[in-house]
Amino acid sequence: MIQKLISKIQKTQAPIVVGLDPMLSYIPEQIQKKAFAEYGETLEGAAEAVWQYNKEIVDAVYDLVPAVKPQIAMYEQFGIEGLKAFKKTVDYCKSKDLVVIGDVKRGDIGSTSAAYAAGHLGRVQVGSHTYAGFDEDFATVNPYLGSDGIKPFIEVCRQEKKGLFILVKTSNPSSGEFQDRLIDGRPLYELVGEQVARWGEDCMGEAYSYIGAVVGATYPEMGKALRRIMPRSFILVPGYGAQGGKGADLVHFFNEDGLGAIVNSSRGIIAAYKQEKYAKFGAEHFAEASRAAVEDMAADIRSALENR
Repeated sequence: MIQKLISKIQKTQAPIVVGLDPMLSYIPEQIQKKAFAEYGETLEGAAEAVWQYNKEIVDAVYDLVPAVKPQIAMYEQFGIEGLKAFKKTVDYCKSKDLVVIGDVKRGDIGSTSAAYAAGHLGRVQVGSHTYAGFDEDFATVNPYLGSDGIKPFIEVCRQEKKGLFILVKTSNPSSGEFQDRLIDGRPLYELVGEQVARWGEDCMGEAYSYIGAVVGATYPEMGKALRRIMPRSFILVPGYGAQGGKGADLVHFFNEDGLGAIVNSSRGIIAAYKQEKYAKFGAEHFAEASRAAVEDMAADIRSALENR
């Protein structure tokens, strides 16, 4: 799957992943009204609104980007109906030939970790049949329970030719409370990055491992150090746009070949119509605003890479 991701990045010239992290407050009134007219102001109605919102955005941007990243919490808040919308979103994105990164941030041990891995990336045995559950292409995982939490995912990735993005240095302001702590004079995130690189050595594609890392755009100098530590790991970079990251902050996340990183923007794309820059589109044409935001983001990143 890492080869497909690289191929699509090269084809689109846009190392961008669209974060499908819907909130009801993002969803235009006309979509909510239609969903509630059919299902009532219920969890099912909310999930239907989310699904229709996602579908229009995907239809508007799928030819511009290589990947999407649905954040499962935004669906789980609506219970079982929300999870159905998550699955419909995953399947629809795959029907558009998009790489799907399940932002699930799972982290547990033993059989629990194995069950998460099977549910999101692998298959589960039911009698004489096997079924793929959510069936994403990549998943985000939390390494802070140690190797017990990661190895079951790696095994499933080997079997299914899928991949991981392991949390190393996250974009949130309080990430440093633990991740920046010094151990033998070095920050914890560097030690985690070294372990990601070691895991990745046994899980190589042609030039890059299918074991990647999450490193926030809001910490470009740390990203520069981690790029050296993990030269053959793809880095998923959250924090662009709404969290303050911009193209000029990103150049150190990429290798000299122009590859090695994929940058996430969530509400900066999916709720672009709410920004002054794209207000001209209005709520009626929210998906067109999302397309314009993707085009602008791609141009910003290309310019930064060309001028580094």
